[in-house]
Amino acid sequence: MKTNRERGRRYLPIGYKLMLSYLVFIIILVSLNGYVSQSMYEKSMRKQTRSNIQATLIQIRDNVAYKTSDMIRISGTLYDDYTFVQHLKTDATGAENHYRMEQIILPKLDIATKSIGLHLRLSVYLRNESINERYEKRDALEDFNTQTFDLYHLRRIENKSWYKDIPPEQYGQTIQWKQIEEDEHDGRISMIRRIVDMSDLLQMREVGVMRFSVRKTELFESVVDSKLGPGSEITVKDEQGRLIYASAGSPSAYGAAAPSGPSKYAVTNPGRSQPYLTIAEEMPKQRWTIEAHVPLTVIEQEAVRVRAFIFAVCVVCFVLFTFAGVFISRYFSKRIMKFVSVLNAFREGDLHKRIAYRGRDEFSQIATALNGMGEDVEALINKVYLTQLQKKEAELEMLQTQINPHFLYNTLSSINRLAKFGENEKLEKMVVQLAKFYRLTLNSGKSLIRVSSEIEQTEAYLDIQKVKYGSRLEVAFDVDVRIWPYETIKLVLQPFVENALKHAWSGDRIYIRISVALEQNDLVYRIIDDGMGVRADRLAVIASMEAEGETGIGIRNIHQRVQLQYGERYGVTFYSRLGIGTTVLIRIPARRPGRSPSEEEPTG
Repeated sequence: MKTNRERGRRYLPIGYKLMLSYLVFIIILVSLNGYVSQSMYEKSMRKQTRSNIQATLIQIRDNVAYKTSDMIRISGTLYDDYTFVQHLKTDATGAENHYRMEQIILPKLDIATKSIGLHLRLSVYLRNESINERYEKRDALEDFNTQTFDLYHLRRIENKSWYKDIPPEQYGQTIQWKQIEEDEHDGRISMIRRIVDMSDLLQMREVGVMRFSVRKTELFESVVDSKLGPGSEITVKDEQGRLIYASAGSPSAYGAAAPSGPSKYAVTNPGRSQPYLTIAEEMPKQRWTIEAHVPLTVIEQEAVRVRAFIFAVCVVCFVLFTFAGVFISRYFSKRIMKFVSVLNAFREGDLHKRIAYRGRDEFSQIATALNGMGEDVEALINKVYLTQLQKKEAELEMLQTQINPHFLYNTLSSINRLAKFGENEKLEKMVVQLAKFYRLTLNSGKSLIRVSSEIEQTEAYLDIQKVKYGSRLEVAFDVDVRIWPYETIKLVLQPFVENALKHAWSGDRIYIRISVALEQNDLVYRIIDDGMGVRADRLAVIASMEAEGETGIGIRNIHQRVQLQYGERYGVTFYSRLGIGTTVLIRIPARRPGRSPSEEEPTG
């Protein structure tokens, strides 16, 4: 029969365990597959998007570079024209000056402004003041769509910061792009370049300064954000990260420096509520950086669609796999529960139950083996159990017979000595205690006695020993009053007390403490002495409880009797320290006479 504790114990059936483990595996597999698929797709899509944006940005960069290169080329026709430069530095008056202006300088400048398709505004500042200034007064608000040029004397700009900031001349390399004078107001940008006298290459002298001003909408005509998708923006920045041109939006929204390197991309949030994918391309000659800011929502919209599709596929797979798992789980769990029911019957003592199973798989082999095992176990269990029980009862009887002769001989010798000396009171007490000891020891052949009788039998034994040892033997009992209703196997205390009196003496006295207490649902005996203790090697042999031989035979006998009666959870534990003493702990279940373990109430 099942115990109350076993009936109340809940467990998860094997079918649910199989199903749960299968579901965990499927969830991990499907989730991992969905996550990897989505991650790979998004990574590929982002990579492709970056590649497309970068290709568009390179095309824009090349278009802008082509126009700036055209302007540099036109300025080079003036910069490298030796004859033109010589006329600009030579003083001339009258007809000569008129001829120079009308036939050489002005035609040359006019050709320079009209040789490309941009609406250039050329301003030339000369040191040679023999050349007359030539310029037109223009309305500051007028939008000029014509190609014009002006001549000024250099003294007009000598104190201006933009002129002072022109770096030292390097032949053919010193060119600056910046917004000066009215450029910012007119939405233009200027290319600034010196005109130098190259008669002496070791010491080039400045003849003048050329300033080609062009409208930014013309120069950056190809910088169009529509090529990148809605919400995108393209900006052009100088080497300090200052905005030169933006395709849309507020320029102040992009005040940060451009990323360095020939081609960079990063996820940023340039003053907006959503993150942007930023890709940059540099123009080394102009020291500009063209940046594309593409909102990630453009990429995320496609990613959301793909994510929804992958999620739907994962859900369908999960549902299909779940139905398959339920079928497989039920298939195996039904067969396993058959074996469980038979094994439970075996555990409850019903060894006649058998499994009827058809098939040629492993389950049929297990069923055949289990049926055969039931037959064999039923035959063996009674034989082994009865044999062991008879053996232990015989050992107990032998132990009792071993106690009796030597103990009786010593006690009778003590009685004879007391009679000779006429100590009748001690003599009477010893005889009474001897009679009580043998009455309790024999106990009409019963193996289970009350705890009170076991303690009383030990007290009788110690009273006899106190007559022999006198004040050299001190004994203290520490007994929990709650233990009196319980029973115990007999003769568990006295052998250990006797063992202490035989082997534990370390001087002319010994102290023994006997404790009996309830600990939860167990009854615990402790026999503690302050004797000489046990050597480590001998203690290891005793503590093993499995070793054969003369050492610890009495301890092993009691340990095996306890386990045979109550189970492997109980028994004898031995502790000792050399020179300090020994403690023996005996643990048995707390049971009242006539009650089974299932009927025993918890002691708390």
